[in-house]
Amino acid sequence: MPVDLKADCIADSAGGLTFDLNVPQGTGTTWSAALVLRLRAGADDTGAAEGTDADEGTDADEVRLPLGPNGPGRLRAVLPSTVALAEGRWHAFADLGDGVDPRRLLPGVNDLRSLVDRRPLAGIGRLGVRIPYATKLGNLALRSWLRGPHAEAGDILVAPEGLTVTGRLYGASPTAGAHAEARARRAGLDPVAVPLTVDGPDFRFTLPFEELAARWRHGSEPWDLWLCPAVEVPPVRIARLLDDVPEKKQVFSYPALSVSAADRELRIGPYYTLDNDLAVRVSGPAGEE
Repeated sequence: MPVDLKADCIADSAGGLTFDLNVPQGTGTTWSAALVLRLRAGADDTGAAEGTDADEGTDADEVRLPLGPNGPGRLRAVLPSTVALAEGRWHAFADLGDGVDPRRLLPGVNDLRSLVDRRPLAGIGRLGVRIPYATKLGNLALRSWLRGPHAEAGDILVAPEGLTVTGRLYGASPTAGAHAEARARRAGLDPVAVPLTVDGPDFRFTLPFEELAARWRHGSEPWDLWLCPAVEVPPVRIARLLDDVPEKKQVFSYPALSVSAADRELRIGPYYTLDNDLAVRVSGPAGEE
């Protein structure tokens, strides 16, 4: 029976990852040995299939990293920050070049200290983020983002007057007319635009809750938050990526406040989606769907 293989991961501040595999001493490899990353289908904001291994057999998108000896019982592969890894969830396999199908890797020890409060240069053209994590089935996977420009969410304040968001813009410079937008996922609604306060790459805005409450119709209605830095720059999704938390939806929790709208009391509050993008949810009275 094949021995389970574990991989320790070390992250660097530039976005690179080093994988150190624990293997039985004397395990041989060939020139073709590789750590294999395979992109799986993503999950939507409902959480469908999140963290599962349902797509682990797909090889539609694959990255192979050379795997070589790194001391007794250790093999090493490196994912440099210069290697573009598409946004999504990547499952990790070991192909020892022995003719056996690549085997899923188990997570070992993750050293992600360099990702905490990571602060790249604001002028960086494209930002790559890779965070290793364990799937629900206990296998090693990577969450990857590749964005440029990127609007990184910082402090978030929920108050009766609205949601105040501070952050930093990477890869673009705000110009006159720069603003933030809340965009409803329900078709037919215009965005709610609010002005930005800008200090170099840092931004701040307040989104009034009354604007969203006035447009509520039924059930739970999400609004996605975007930054529009300049006329010639496409809108940028506001997200929180620069830390060591791969899935913030269940970790970062914010209060939902009661807001009056016509003859109803609505609940409005921010949350992070499964892609760590920032959104606001407007919910109606209990039982009113």
